[in-house]
Amino acid sequence: MDLNNFLMYDETIFQDMTVFNSDYLPENFKLRQPQMEEMALSLRPALMKGKPINNLILGPPATGKTTAIKKLFEMAEEDCYDDIFCVYVNCQLHSTKFDIFSQIHKKVLGHVPPETGVPFARVYNNIMNELYDTEKALIVALDDINHLFQGNVISEIFYDILRAHESFDGVRTGIFAVLSDIDFRYILDQNVGSIFNANEVNFNPYNYEETFKILQERARLGFFPNVISDSLIESITDYTMDHGDLRLGIDLLRISGNNAEFNASRVITDDDVEKAFESARGASLKYILETLNDNEQKLILFISRINQKDITSGELFKAFNRENKISYATYNRLINKLEFLRLIDTTYTGSGNKGNSRYISLRFDAKEIKDNIPKKRRTLRGKE
Repeated sequence: MDLNNFLMYDETIFQDMTVFNSDYLPENFKLRQPQMEEMALSLRPALMKGKPINNLILGPPATGKTTAIKKLFEMAEEDCYDDIFCVYVNCQLHSTKFDIFSQIHKKVLGHVPPETGVPFARVYNNIMNELYDTEKALIVALDDINHLFQGNVISEIFYDILRAHESFDGVRTGIFAVLSDIDFRYILDQNVGSIFNANEVNFNPYNYEETFKILQERARLGFFPNVISDSLIESITDYTMDHGDLRLGIDLLRISGNNAEFNASRVITDDDVEKAFESARGASLKYILETLNDNEQKLILFISRINQKDITSGELFKAFNRENKISYATYNRLINKLEFLRLIDTTYTGSGNKGNSRYISLRFDAKEIKDNIPKKRRTLRGKE
C-alpha cells in the first residue's frame, strides 16, 4: 500500500477522533456537577441586574476546570443571552492587557479591534459603553492566570475589569480566575485583591474510579464497540494515576488506537498500549517541570539530588537553605506547590511542633526529574 492509499484508507477503529482532542467538551460532565453548580450560583446575581460574584477556581492541571467553565458559559449563553456576556480567555495565548481586552471586545462587539493604531482607551471604552447601553453583565474567565504574573499585568487587568463601574455607572463585571498555583493570593496586588474578594471553587484531583470512568467513556465514544477492553483501560488508568494528569490518559487512548491501526488491527492489544506508554513517558513530567518558577525548580532538583525518603520538612529546609537563602514561609509555600502538582508526597510524622512535622518524598524517580528539568536550570546550578 503506497502512502496516498494508506492516508485515504477508510477502515478505522475510531468512531469519533475528536473525542480525544484537548478542546473536546463532553456532553455529560457529572463528575464536576457540584463545582458547576457553585459557579452557576455566582452568575445568578447578574441575571437579576446585580453584580456577579467573582470566583477563584483552583485545582491541579487536568482536573476539569476549563471544561467546567466552558460548559457553564455555553449553557448561560443559551439560556440567558439577553442578560450576560461570558468571555473565556486563555492567558497562555493572550497574555498582554491589550490582547485580553481585544478578546473581550470580540465577544461584546463581534469583532477584534485592529492590532495597531488603536489606543487601549478606545478599546476599553467601546466595551464598557456597549455594556452600559445593553445593560448586560460581563463575566471574564481568565484561564492560566500565572502567565499574567510577570510585570504585575494581572493587577492592571483585574483593576480595569472590576472597577469599570466607577467610570461607567451601572456597568456590572466579574472575573473567574483559573489557577493551578496555590500561591495566587501572595502575588495579586493588595488593592486589587480587596476588590476581587473571590469565592473559591476547588477542583480536587480525580480519584482512581473517576479517572477510569472518564477514560472508559472517552473510549466508548471514540472507538467502535469492542476495540479496547476494560482491562487495558485499567492499565491506562494506573499509568495516568501514577503521572497525575488525566490529559495524558486520554492521549494514551488515542496513541494506542493509532498503534493498532498502524498494525492493521481491529482491536487494541497489550503491545499497542505498551508502545503508547513508551512514547508518552516523561512528556507529562517535562511539561509540569517547565511550568515551575526558578525557586520551585531549584527545590525539586535539590530533593531529587539528595533523594532521601525519610527526610522531614524541617531537615530539608535547613539543607536547602544552606545553598538558597529563603524564609521558611516561602519554603513552605514551595513545598505546598510541589505537593499540589503531585511532584512530591508529604506524610505527617505525628511528632515535632504540634505534631505537624512532615516527611518529604519524591513521586518520581530522581533520574526522571534530573533528565526532564529544563537544561537552563541545570546549567545555572552547575552541579547536576
